Amino acid sequence: MVNSDEIGAIILGAGKGTRMKSDLPKVLMPVGGKPMIRHIIDTLEDLKINKIVTVISPDGAAVKQVVAPHTTCVQEKQLGTGHAVLAASSEFVGFKGDILVIFGDQPLYTKASIRKLLKRRAQGYSVVCMGFRPADPARYGRLVMDGDDLKRIVEFKDATDEEKAITFCNSGIMCFDGTKLFEILGAITNANAAQEYYLTDAVEIALRKGLKCSAVECSVEEASAANTLEELALLEELYKKRCAENEA
Repeated sequence: MVNSDEIGAIILGAGKGTRMKSDLPKVLMPVGGKPMIRHIIDTLEDLKINKIVTVISPDGAAVKQVVAPHTTCVQEKQLGTGHAVLAASSEFVGFKGDILVIFGDQPLYTKASIRKLLKRRAQGYSVVCMGFRPADPARYGRLVMDGDDLKRIVEFKDATDEEKAITFCNSGIMCFDGTKLFEILGAITNANAAQEYYLTDAVEIALRKGLKCSAVECSVEEASAANTLEELALLEELYKKRCAENEA
């Protein structure tokens, strides 16, 4: 069980469906006949997490309608994932509990995996990432571990040969100590090629502040996201497979 009174969730839902060749916002693309983001909200509601805030784009009225009655915040400009989470900061003033950060195009995370994140957070870690082990890890950020301690996230293009051999990769979803999250994000810079504020930089910032970071593992299927129509079709396939297994 989780103490839902002390847990919040921020869902990043401002992405456009451009690569889906659709005018529909990406998180509203259907999986199993239901918008992707609705699957996430249903999972969070099943966990009795009531403080759910979705970050939307300025033209995100349709997303706002689907996530209702939960709160939305507008990310005026898309300046990166870290910037998107900061857009929700006004909803968490004085919040003392854990805060989950979830990408709205990853609808297959299970309650068990989210509980695993929360359990590890409760062991004294300020930031906990979800990792997975894909068959082809090349394009994913690697989670460099020392036992249960996460030492850093390194992108493939920046990785040494030794780090490229690591198969434990960053899936996206993270859990934070809510009293530290926005302080950490406020220290992230956009000193990179894309001039964006990356959520993954939170690990480096937290460690620099003397805070502990960790990671837990989920299945490859749960970490699946949809950026293209092909990936959306795969999500649909995985969802149907899960439903069949649950009925068996």
